[in-house]
Amino acid sequence: MDGRELREGDMLSVDGRSGDVYVGAVEIRPASPSAELDVLLGWADDHRRLGVRANADTAGDAATAVRLGAEGIGLCRTEHQFLGERLPLVRRVILAADADDERRALAALADAQREDFRDLLRAIGDRPVTVRLLDAPMHEFLPHDGDYEDARQAARAAALHEANPMLGVRGVRLALLHEGLYPAQVDALFSAWIDVVAEGIRPALEVMVPLVSVPRELALVAGQVADVAGQVHRRTGVAVPYRVGTMVETPRAALLADQLAAHAEFLSFGTNDLTQLTYGFSRDDVESRLLARYIDRGLLAASPFAELDPDGVGALLAIAVRRARATRPDIKIGVCGEHGGDPASIATLEPLGLDYVSCSPQRVPVARLAAAQATQATQATQATRSSGERTS
Repeated sequence: MDGRELREGDMLSVDGRSGDVYVGAVEIRPASPSAELDVLLGWADDHRRLGVRANADTAGDAATAVRLGAEGIGLCRTEHQFLGERLPLVRRVILAADADDERRALAALADAQREDFRDLLRAIGDRPVTVRLLDAPMHEFLPHDGDYEDARQAARAAALHEANPMLGVRGVRLALLHEGLYPAQVDALFSAWIDVVAEGIRPALEVMVPLVSVPRELALVAGQVADVAGQVHRRTGVAVPYRVGTMVETPRAALLADQLAAHAEFLSFGTNDLTQLTYGFSRDDVESRLLARYIDRGLLAASPFAELDPDGVGALLAIAVRRARATRPDIKIGVCGEHGGDPASIATLEPLGLDYVSCSPQRVPVARLAAAQATQATQATQATRSSGERTS
């Protein structure tokens, strides 16, 4: 510091890698893997079998994911595009006074989503993008008490109140009440794809239907997506290529994966909700109040929301993979819960024969390395088993 005296409240900046300390604020840029880490992750990429994607909802998230080595987006949560000032766009659909009001609200929603999708697709480039249609508990869309526009809206919101929103009208269930909702989103996505293709970018679109537990729910929405694709083709002359699939996040969906595969070209396990529904744990309540005691008393080795449960949730995944591939051998199967970035969970997932894991952008380097380690461990186990069989 050359004898410089610092006082309480003075600004300092610390380089977390080198340990250097600077007086004052310094210009920063987003962190990227070091050259040494890039070499290590390159070695890992040469040995891993699992693909690694990222959960990304915005162009910024997508750019970070690509910079850290993601091979595409495994989950774009479209409801996250309606936070803040755009929340009223969804709220107007849900609280629409009549069919005309809802139609106008859906048109405004589609315009906003087309813009967001366009930015997202530009950022991800010629990579796969799995877009989950709207899925959020009803209470996240409704106005808070005192924020209603008028008495009619207050009465409508009161009528939509749910005792257990996580198990209520969300995901595909909301789309059954508002049948124009998913078609509006899909139209926005396909239109955005046509926009970026004109710029020389060609992402691979995957449309994901959330919270399916009845195979005919998926069949219904898959038909809506096909109808929109036809309308876009007639309007623009462009046939948009896409896959349609579903997020497996209920035990029933896992057990009926063979029936879902009749309509789905891909399955993606939402292990956060699947864990909640398999255990009967409310994540928001149990993680903060109860799980530490379970772990302290040895009832659980780790939080099942942090590390995939191999015996219960893992068994459901194994059943689902086997049954889905019996119906559609080439079906693409991944995991998009945060377990996709946890090394212990990846070690459990690798032997199941999934195609990819997806996690938050910041965990992509960890997932790349863990996937390589899991591949090596699985191969070693198989070699040992084969050697034992030959000996016997």
